[in-house]
Amino acid sequence: MLTNKGKYGLKALLHLANHEGKGSVSISDIADCNNIPKKFLDAILLELKNAGLLYSKKGKGGGYWLAKPSDKIMLSSVIRVLDGPLAPIACASRTAYRPCADCQNVAACEIRALMQEVRDAMAKVLDGTSLADLRSRSAAAEAILLYDI
Repeated sequence: MLTNKGKYGLKALLHLANHEGKGSVSISDIADCNNIPKKFLDAILLELKNAGLLYSKKGKGGGYWLAKPSDKIMLSSVIRVLDGPLAPIACASRTAYRPCADCQNVAACEIRALMQEVRDAMAKVLDGTSLADLRSRSAAAEAILLYDI
């Protein structure tokens, strides 16, 4: 499940993608435009910066901007930075595998097998979707909404 931290991180990055090439964006602007608590956003943006997804500048005219082009930032990497592995349970994870304490036979566990399928399906979508793709979806949805009005 995507946590608020992961959702807010994606919203903040999408906001920055919409300002790509236009310089830095202040934390206050990102927080206000996306209804994200500023203090929580500070911590999220710092994690994304430490992961190499953002650059920042302090002081007047400072803020954040993307460290890579938006078409090179995959949603899976953002979610993994903020929320950890994509697998819904630890025994189905490729990167953070932990056996379940109550499992007697990991190889024959039907629940683990199903959760591995879930993980693989999520990874396929998220590994194949960039921030630029998400931006395009957002623009297309806005166009449809305006057309329907």
